[in-house]
Amino acid sequence: MHLQKLFPYALTLSLALVCSISTLAQEIESRERQVARNSSNGPTAISSDDPIIISEASPEEIKAAVAITSANTGFKFQQLISSAIDQRLGASYSWGATGPSRFDCSGFVWSTFQSAGIDFERGSARTLWARFAPAAPEDKYKFGTLVFFSGLKHIGIVADENGFYHASRHHGVVYSPFSDYWLARIDGFRRVPLPERVEPPVD
Repeated sequence: MHLQKLFPYALTLSLALVCSISTLAQEIESRERQVARNSSNGPTAISSDDPIIISEASPEEIKAAVAITSANTGFKFQQLISSAIDQRLGASYSWGATGPSRFDCSGFVWSTFQSAGIDFERGSARTLWARFAPAAPEDKYKFGTLVFFSGLKHIGIVADENGFYHASRHHGVVYSPFSDYWLARIDGFRRVPLPERVEPPVD
C-alpha cells in the first residue's frame, strides 16, 4: 500500500535526476569542445567562464606600427633640427660659445640638438666622437649625422651627401659642400640616438 503511494514520487524523482544528468553531460561536452578549440589556437587552454580577449593585430601589423612610429620620430627630428639650423645660419664664430648669436663648432652642434629636444652633455668634438656610436654605412650621409674632421678637432651636421652645416672660424655658421678639401679631412661619422618621442624643450 505504501509502495503504491510512493511510486509516483519515485518515478518523478528518477525522471528529474535523469534530466539533470543529461543536461550536465551536455554542458561538460560543450565545455570540452570549447577548450579543445582554444587549445588548437594556442598553447594555453582557458575555461569557458573566462573572458576571451583576442588581439586582432598580426605580428606583421605590430611590426609595421613600430616602424611607422620610428619613421614619425625620425621625421619630427628632421623638422626640429632643420628649424634649429635655420635659426643659427649666419651666426658668428666664437670659441667656447653655445649661442644664441655666437658658436664654436661643437657648441653649434650641441645647441642645435638641444633646441630639437635631444639632450646630451656639452663636449668637444673629440668627446662627442667618443660618446656616440659610429654611423652605419647607409647613415653616413643622412641628415642629422655628425661628421668629424681634422683629427677630431672639428665637427658638423650632415645635410646630405653633398654637404654639411658647421660653425666655421672664418665664416660663422654656414653650409659647406663636401669639397675635396673637406673630404680629405673627414675622420668619420657618428649618430646621436633618438628618444622614442622627440619634442622641443619648453621655454
